Amino acid sequence: MLYRILDYAHYLLEQSIEPGETALDGTAGNGHDTVFLSKLVGEKGNVLSFDIQEQAIESTHDRLVEHNIYNVNLIMDNHAHFKKYIDEDAVLGGAIFNLGYLPGSDKSVVTEAVSTLEAVQGILERLKKKGILVLVVYHGHEGGQQEKEALLKSLSKLDQKQYNVLRYGFLNQVNTPPFILAIEKK
Repeated sequence: MLYRILDYAHYLLEQSIEPGETALDGTAGNGHDTVFLSKLVGEKGNVLSFDIQEQAIESTHDRLVEHNIYNVNLIMDNHAHFKKYIDEDAVLGGAIFNLGYLPGSDKSVVTEAVSTLEAVQGILERLKKKGILVLVVYHGHEGGQQEKEALLKSLSKLDQKQYNVLRYGFLNQVNTPPFILAIEKK
């Protein structure tokens, strides 16, 4: 059985994140990944969940309330600024980004290569050994191709002695299907 994209993203994070750790959701969106991360880190862990759109923060907040979750810090800011919200010596158990736009919202508000790459670099510095950063790359929107190409170019240059970089996706799906870029710190 092949995992669907989001199921595989979650599977990878399950292999990386342990109870009591800190995890990061770089794109809160509608809160699904934030809830998932919250369950992985447990009551003694912490999740930092970022989005630049008030609608996403509100939606995620509502989902957290619905699930009685209290171990999440919702932050309305660009994920590239995550270092302002985390202790200097904090280590991340794992992180996830769903790149693109917020479903059901303004499709002109999208993630961008420059800020995404800045966030990725910072997260890799803070990621624990054997920790995994998962990027779900939606690239069928305006600007999506550029972000995809920038990520592929940058991540393919990561030192293989320090990181494993995986690309996972389906080749025979229509409409520019999303794919995963996963980075494991050795």
